[in-house]
Amino acid sequence: MPRSKKPFAVTRRVDSKTYQFTLNPTCGLPDRVCRNWQRASFQKLPPALAHHRLPKSKGQAEMGVYELIQHLKNEADGAEAKRLRADEISVGEWLEKFASPEKSPRAALLAAKNRPYSVKTISNYDGYYRCYIMKDPIASLKMLEVEEQDVLEFINRLANTDIGREGERRKMIGTRTFETVVKFARMAFREYRRTHRKWFNPFDGIDAPQAAEGSERGTLSEDEVVALFAPGVLIDAMERAVCGAMFLSGLRRAEIFALKSDCLDWRSPKITVKNAWQNFDRKGRVLGPTKGKRRRTAPFDPILQEAIKKLWAENGRHEFAFSFPNGKTPGPSWIKGRFPKWLKKAGIELDGRDIVPHSSRHSLASLLEARGVPLRYIQDLLGHSDLKTTKIYLHSTERTIRDIGVKISEAMADKGDDGKIVEFKVS
Repeated sequence: MPRSKKPFAVTRRVDSKTYQFTLNPTCGLPDRVCRNWQRASFQKLPPALAHHRLPKSKGQAEMGVYELIQHLKNEADGAEAKRLRADEISVGEWLEKFASPEKSPRAALLAAKNRPYSVKTISNYDGYYRCYIMKDPIASLKMLEVEEQDVLEFINRLANTDIGREGERRKMIGTRTFETVVKFARMAFREYRRTHRKWFNPFDGIDAPQAAEGSERGTLSEDEVVALFAPGVLIDAMERAVCGAMFLSGLRRAEIFALKSDCLDWRSPKITVKNAWQNFDRKGRVLGPTKGKRRRTAPFDPILQEAIKKLWAENGRHEFAFSFPNGKTPGPSWIKGRFPKWLKKAGIELDGRDIVPHSSRHSLASLLEARGVPLRYIQDLLGHSDLKTTKIYLHSTERTIRDIGVKISEAMADKGDDGKIVEFKVS
């Protein structure tokens, strides 16, 4: 009868008179673990076994290997227990972890790609969980036990939740809040599936909610956009530059004020959009990547070029292109307070339209679409990762914007030299 193979082999090196060892699968450890201990030096032993790192005899060496095997087995048992505890995680615990920048596996994956979560995204996720899910019965269920019926019941409870102010209460169903909360939960469940391949995701058989009705912003017509640049509407270089960046480059507010001087290519000409203020509407804003974390280029029309030149002549050139003389950039209230005044001075009647600063992007998309610009180009210009997002904005490209710029230039000089805002004639 053949003799069983020993759980390990200890040999003495001739050159250094020291010992080395090799673990065999018969020791009870997995092959992948044993492969890590092939012809290993005793100096490799973990700190808990440091007293065995310099064996003076083969017997002492074998004793050290026996203790190493037991140590590795104890570690494996601890890891298994930890895995079992992780499998016992509840829906609430998982969603809270998913919304944490320090604990979320999704955040770690994005960080590995050098694409960290934005502060605003994390804040939104955490808010969805705490406001609408934390106290719901589904939060107490184990992730491994949740079934499709549990998810449907949760969605039904969410849809019938009353929201809004007193006297204006309504059901959540059909609102953008309902859409985003459900999509947040779907995203978190999908992430759990990534590490639990055999687990059935209860959201798999449930369609994602459609975009909420009424989520489209109002848009301005081409004539109305031109009217914004007429003499007497925009009173200084900062207003003209910001309005140009909104309506001729399609930049978001948080992108405009995060734009650095070295992002302006005056020769091409083009704008490289790579930064945006995170948490822009709140205190403690920080500079980070753009929405979607995608760098893109935007048109740099002569109207905007001249406005920025005048802005720098008045306020000086600073790190950020849109800066006051002290180097600080405007905040969110700066546009919010001025935008309604611009509309009023330009004689633009809203007629029930929801026109806000972000409508500039919707308006530009609509103007480009009306001129026959391909949807894919509009998507790239606005920085959307999904064509569905671009379609929400829609009710040959630089040339189209230049045509609008020509009309704006003519409107600027419509009242003679005293009303001029640019110092050159656009051809």
